[in-house]
Amino acid sequence: MARSFRVPNVRFKVPGLSKSDPNLPDVFEEMTLQEHLEELRDRIMRIVIGIVIALVGSFVFVRPVMEQIREKANATQGLDISSPTDTLTLTFRVALYMAISITMPIIVYQIVRFLAPGLTRREKRMLFSSLPFVTVLFIGGVTYAYFVAAPRALDFLSGFMEGIYSWDPDGKEVINFFLTLMMGLGLAFQLPVIMFILAKLGVVSALKMRLWRKYAYVVLLIVSAVITPSTDPINMALVAVPLVILYEIGVIVSSLFAKTSIREADAAETATAG
Repeated sequence: MARSFRVPNVRFKVPGLSKSDPNLPDVFEEMTLQEHLEELRDRIMRIVIGIVIALVGSFVFVRPVMEQIREKANATQGLDISSPTDTLTLTFRVALYMAISITMPIIVYQIVRFLAPGLTRREKRMLFSSLPFVTVLFIGGVTYAYFVAAPRALDFLSGFMEGIYSWDPDGKEVINFFLTLMMGLGLAFQLPVIMFILAKLGVVSALKMRLWRKYAYVVLLIVSAVITPSTDPINMALVAVPLVILYEIGVIVSSLFAKTSIREADAAETATAG
């Protein structure tokens, strides 16, 4: 039976075993603090390079995106600015957020690669298999915020008490409204993946997720209030409802694909070996 052991900076082959063989033991590479820092530096540099490359490309599309933001904000005369430098800083901010969104798969991959040396084969396999879903859910969250949540919220706000207030939104506030919702929902949409990972690691089971549903809903409402730039119930609902649906999807996914946690699998192998 395979047992986990640690070998300092040694790579070797076990005769008769392939990398995919379940009998291959887990090998953990011991690294000094300096090696950890160098590895972290390299990963950060790769992320920064990816963001810079994406940033250059984002400037090609930043004007059409900002035009759409202006239209969705119902600002027919353009977005007001309060500082001469806002035209540059706001444009750069939108391009930067676009670049971060584009490179999010690279960012997550580099984080996982940094953590990988200290993980077992099962844990690595679980994390790497989750990367495509992380990407899809992040894109889904950003898309929902851009095309649904933010425009509906601004439609409601621009029409509220019409005739009493003059709707003349500040450009910085409108752009921050969009960016906050897009990044917030992009990250919040990772909920099913996070729930699956927690269930697979044995931190919390799908059964407990069902039992704790009402408490989870309260937490999701709080998260929705944090993500939503405004405090009205309409905008909160635009964020909270998808998160509740995603929580239920997370429960279903955990029930189907995380019936046996990694801890339980390792314990079963140890018992069989004994």
